[in-house]
Amino acid sequence: MDIKSYIESGVIESYVLGMADTQEAAELEQLSRQHPEIRKAINDFEAALEQHALAAAVTPPFQIKEQLLITLADEFIKEEESRPVAFGWFRYMAAASVILLVVSAALNVYFYTQFRSTSNAYQALLVEKNTLFADNQNIQTKALELYSNMQMMSDPAIQKISLSATKAGENNLATIFWDSKSKDVYLMLNKLPQAAPDKQYQLWAIVDGKPVDAGMIDACAGLCKMKNIPSASMFAITLEKKGGAASPTMDQMCVAGKVG
Repeated sequence: MDIKSYIESGVIESYVLGMADTQEAAELEQLSRQHPEIRKAINDFEAALEQHALAAAVTPPFQIKEQLLITLADEFIKEEESRPVAFGWFRYMAAASVILLVVSAALNVYFYTQFRSTSNAYQALLVEKNTLFADNQNIQTKALELYSNMQMMSDPAIQKISLSATKAGENNLATIFWDSKSKDVYLMLNKLPQAAPDKQYQLWAIVDGKPVDAGMIDACAGLCKMKNIPSASMFAITLEKKGGAASPTMDQMCVAGKVG
């Protein structure tokens, strides 16, 4: 088990803040008994929360305490004048209990507010962490894909076929990478205009003088893997209705290139 990754997963913060479900809490408690570093991480986060609460503590205004003591003093004097001593002490204890209750309620409100603030901040950090993790995974995937494509393109078995514009004045350009062993075809769209929403580019292989569908071109970064073509003398791309056509629309041919 990767203890470091487990500690950094956010489960400890969820557990301490009371947001972990029963299964997560039970698993964490069991692992904390087996791994001292997990128990230490729990203690460290609890201590950090306590330090944050104390550092952000707000002392009640002095006027509130002073006014409360004056009010209670008046009550004590009245009780001493009209009640037996024992009953006066009873009222004193009752008043003290009220003070403790008020202070306790105030502290509960304060710590609940601090808890909600810390919890919201933690949730925001957790979302940011997950987003960064997902972005990092995407970057790694794209990097591996780019590396694989570069290796494939540099393979001596790969035949490179340039497809240039078929009409004067156009700068359309695409490149075919054809694996002479597996006969797999890969297409790189170097420069082609964005197709209209109801249109789609289609690749054709010219086999024995006849066009053969080599696949529809979807939005893909880098190389697009097309259909397997055992043999061909030429490749071309046409702009067709979305979904493709059974035969190429010749006046919509954008690029073409001969094999060899």
